[in-house]
Amino acid sequence: MADRRDRPYLRHRPDDRAEEREDRLTSVTESNPDIEISRRRLLGTVGAAGAAGLALGATGGALVHSAFDDSPAGAAGASGSLASLGATHVAFEGEHQAGITTPLQAKGHVLAFDLAPGAGRKEAAALMRRWSDTARLLMAGKPSSGADSGIALDAGPSSLTITFGFGHSFFERTGLASRRPTALDPLPDFSADRLDPQRSNGDLWVQIGADDGLVAFHALRALQKEAGEAARVRWQMNGFNRSPGATAAPMTARNLMGQIDGTGNPKPAQPDFDKRVFVPAAGPGPAEHAWMGGGSYAVVRRIRMLLDDWDKQSLAQQEQVIGRTKATGAPLTGGTETTKMALDKIGPDGKPVIASNAHARISAPEQNGGAAMLRRPFSFHDGIAADGTPDAGLLFICWQADPLRGFVPVQRKLDRGDALSVFIRHESSGLYAVPPGPRDGEYVGQRLLEG
Repeated sequence: MADRRDRPYLRHRPDDRAEEREDRLTSVTESNPDIEISRRRLLGTVGAAGAAGLALGATGGALVHSAFDDSPAGAAGASGSLASLGATHVAFEGEHQAGITTPLQAKGHVLAFDLAPGAGRKEAAALMRRWSDTARLLMAGKPSSGADSGIALDAGPSSLTITFGFGHSFFERTGLASRRPTALDPLPDFSADRLDPQRSNGDLWVQIGADDGLVAFHALRALQKEAGEAARVRWQMNGFNRSPGATAAPMTARNLMGQIDGTGNPKPAQPDFDKRVFVPAAGPGPAEHAWMGGGSYAVVRRIRMLLDDWDKQSLAQQEQVIGRTKATGAPLTGGTETTKMALDKIGPDGKPVIASNAHARISAPEQNGGAAMLRRPFSFHDGIAADGTPDAGLLFICWQADPLRGFVPVQRKLDRGDALSVFIRHESSGLYAVPPGPRDGEYVGQRLLEG
């Protein structure tokens, strides 16, 4: 079998007449600039879309330290045609679930469900089968199996991914406590946390991402309806990222603080990438935990950015807090965005050029025993609060083979003295075991629920 990294994640609907239609569409629009192009017609113009690097964000506090080439589905110049964005298709089946190493989408929904009172393993298995059947259809750009709402009519799959996970409480509810991995033990308390328990944790976790807002919302509604009487929504959050084609060429995205956000994540080409992100198929744990082989653990944090306070800082002050230049993301010690930080470099004032409490220094893997995680966030903006401040920030999601070796040590260190901490607030938190990708005809979590 070919290595996972050698397989494309985005697939395209074949269309031998795509080039002819694109020429005709260009001719029509040039001669009739006011003409309205229908969504169906536009999506028929399938260009050669590129999976140009993963757009990945920051840790639960590490808002800058990450690292794939950050262009959700490639800029217009890279993909050839924005019409191709609707045609991109991410496979539901695979070694790992979609939505982990898939290029980051422009729109997202993150939500958790609790099983209904009296629901147990049987009901959970039936729900996961329904959800998996629905996800398989929607990710292929097809209507859901039930009474489809029609929200996404005429749209292609638009890189839709639907990812499922299980929270700590799921295992008691289903009588599977003996099969709950130790890596799913609750996260420790952090002094900077201001967590809302109603927006934290949950039995079941769902991540939805797409390059079209209606496609993402369609999936959200379909899954909510499929939950039926078996589960109820505990919390739900909406997010966004830079739209494909927003920049002239693929580049790392910026977060809502204006900082380049996506410079130091582990890369798939690195030999230890899988070891850091995915649970080994035959790990050292007990046999009853083998169902997680090929899966990953997701830490989910809602991080409010105190943007009014941040914007009051001068450019120089902001760069000192982060340890990187705002314009290019290069370390203050010089070079380009990807240049390694010279953490021992001393300035004319006799102090480190990158301050001891700079965010980039504290969150760097070399400062945390090599601890690393794959960060894949969405930004959020939930309106203006009564005091006039924006309720905005980061829906941080990070992936790792073991959160006790990935997220926890980095967050503990950030919690003790990160200069960025006075400008952010952690408002909700969750940890979820995300099973491996399903085989053909299998539902997500089947190896746990029927094993």
